[in-house]
Amino acid sequence: MLTQEFIQEKLTAKFGADVSNFKDNYGILTFDANAAINLKVMNYLIEEKELDFSWLNDVTAIHYPDNVGAELAVVYLFQNMKAATRIRMKCYIDIAKPDIFTATSIHESANWQEREAYDFYGVNFIGHPNLIRIMNVDEMDYFPLRKEFPLEDQSRTDKDDQMFGRN
Repeated sequence: MLTQEFIQEKLTAKFGADVSNFKDNYGILTFDANAAINLKVMNYLIEEKELDFSWLNDVTAIHYPDNVGAELAVVYLFQNMKAATRIRMKCYIDIAKPDIFTATSIHESANWQEREAYDFYGVNFIGHPNLIRIMNVDEMDYFPLRKEFPLEDQSRTDKDDQMFGRN
């Protein structure tokens, strides 16, 4: 049986301190991995037959502005189809140098997902075959899902606050 404890033991035995912060989030084992070894961990998750996490469900990013030096988290969601088990891996990177290796050589499905993370968060996936914007215009010189902008323009005069439940 593929339990969270077994997965944690296998990963810790293989990567030691480079994997940490294991916890159960809504039934999904979540852990942090050193961004420099993201591809090694992915390969291990596939090649270790007792784990067999061969399907990459999703790649995204999260901006943690208060986490100085590791403001961006690249999040990978993997699934073992036979055991119907999912795990989540987070790799934290510095927003000043948002580089991490692309997963496209291991999972072709990462192509568009990484482009989206680049487009909205500015994550630079090193080695990506076509890292260009996928949804926003090419002329955009910022990354809109970073928490660097106010939620609302306070100087707007074309709105009625009562329409938004505010007095």
